Amino acid sequence: MRIGVPREIKKDENRIGLTPTSVRELTNAGHEVVVESNAGLNIGLFDSDYETAGARIADDVAEVFDAEMIVKVKEPLAVEVKRLKPGQILFTYLHLAPNPELTRGLMESGCTAIAYETVTDANGRLPLLAPMSEVAGRMSIQAGAHALEIAQGGRGTLLGGVPGTPPAKVTVLGGGVVGTNAARVAMGMEADVTILDVDLRRLAELDLFFGPALRTIFSTVDAVDNYVTDSDLVIGAVLLPGKTTPKLVSEDLIRRMQRGSVIVDVAIDQGGVFATSRPTTHTDPTYVEHDVVHYCVANMPGAVARTATFALNNATLRYSVALANKGLKRALTEDVYLREGLNVFDGKVTYSAVAEAVGESFHPAEDYFSI
Repeated sequence: MRIGVPREIKKDENRIGLTPTSVRELTNAGHEVVVESNAGLNIGLFDSDYETAGARIADDVAEVFDAEMIVKVKEPLAVEVKRLKPGQILFTYLHLAPNPELTRGLMESGCTAIAYETVTDANGRLPLLAPMSEVAGRMSIQAGAHALEIAQGGRGTLLGGVPGTPPAKVTVLGGGVVGTNAARVAMGMEADVTILDVDLRRLAELDLFFGPALRTIFSTVDAVDNYVTDSDLVIGAVLLPGKTTPKLVSEDLIRRMQRGSVIVDVAIDQGGVFATSRPTTHTDPTYVEHDVVHYCVANMPGAVARTATFALNNATLRYSVALANKGLKRALTEDVYLREGLNVFDGKVTYSAVAEAVGESFHPAEDYFSI
């Protein structure tokens, strides 16, 4: 199979779909890999590294998109959607639920769009989303701590305080991978940390793992209200696989937050947890609304693109190899968990949560790929 790896063109995005190590795995298996020139330059992955691994370097992006499978990191922008072809495999993060325009563009292209974020495993987890959730969760605290500084519009609160002063109060909405990693870093910085979640079993796991250093609270409207308004920093870490994130924090509640407090909406890719959230970039990451600093960068791991690229490839490589070795039909037929990643096929939406969110008919992937 011919596999194309384009340079990411989303603003401030420096990750790349395949590392040289991943390329070598694919070329050793007999596949051809075409990498756009300088696609990994900003994170120290040079064209010469890819050539050594067996890739062909292309100066013209059209050569890259003339492949049977495109491996990316972020969802394609409009100019990239126009390059997609019927039957071509697109393997990347998509986050289609809050983006009807992109969904319909993929449908019209006729491509086969497989989303990292909806691939599952035998335990119901999201193995291709997890590494970026780990990165984003950890980053959310350092971003929030910086935003709390006076010069950034914050309250001027040091996350861990110092002897004789209280630490900042941090509330994490959601106890999944993002929330767990956010809590871990916040506790490491000696903040006063609370996690809210509706899953009692998960709260019990977190309580056993972290002990009394972490406060675990069952999430209700009252609990969200009380903890958000009393916090210096609130992390939005809720995820419903493939679905638009529920707005757990209303605009009225934002108005009642403390002046100079900070929210970090890690869920912004799926629509965001806060009613006042709108996507921002690493170049211009924050804005202030109702005297609350909002950090809503839509590709947070892109700030640590080298670490994020290697972490992502550790998770995605075996699926890329399976698609290349087996071809689309056999790979999706044999692996029900990879098949869960199929969002668009042959002009149809094949993931129910996406179909519901964008108002399109749902066509089960099993109708096309099953034994």
